[in-house]
Amino acid sequence: MWSIQIPQEDQKTLTKKLQEISALLKSYLIALQPAEHQSLPKMSDKTIPFVEKVLEYTKSNPEFTPSYLQVDEMEIDIQAVDDLRRLYREVEQLCKNLDDTMMLSGSEAYAAALAYYNSVKQASKMNVPGLSLFLRI
Repeated sequence: MWSIQIPQEDQKTLTKKLQEISALLKSYLIALQPAEHQSLPKMSDKTIPFVEKVLEYTKSNPEFTPSYLQVDEMEIDIQAVDDLRRLYREVEQLCKNLDDTMMLSGSEAYAAALAYYNSVKQASKMNVPGLSLFLRI
C-alpha cells in the first residue's frame, strides 16, 4: 500500500505558487470558444517543420510572399509556439504525475471501502447483530 500526506503548509504554498504562475501567464494566454477551437487550422508536431520551412522561404525568396502576409508576425507566432510548447511539456508532465498519484490514492481508498462494505455485507448474511445502521451504505 502506498500513501502520501501533503502537509497543509505545503498545500498552501503549492496553491500560492500555482496562482502566481497563472497570474504571470494570464496576459499571454487566451481561452477559445469550442467553435473557435474547431474552426482553426491546427499546427502540430507534424506540421511545425513545414511552417518553419515556409518561414525560411519567405526570407530567402520574398518575391513569392503575398503582400497581405506579415512575415514578422508569422515569426513571432512561431516563436510563441516554441516558447509555450516548452512550458506546456513541463506542465503536461506535472499533470500526468498528479493524475497518476490521484488515481493510485483513489484506487487504494476505493479498494478499502469495498473491503469494508463486503465485510459488512458478509456479516449481514451471517446475521451478526448491530448491523442495521450499516445496511444503509
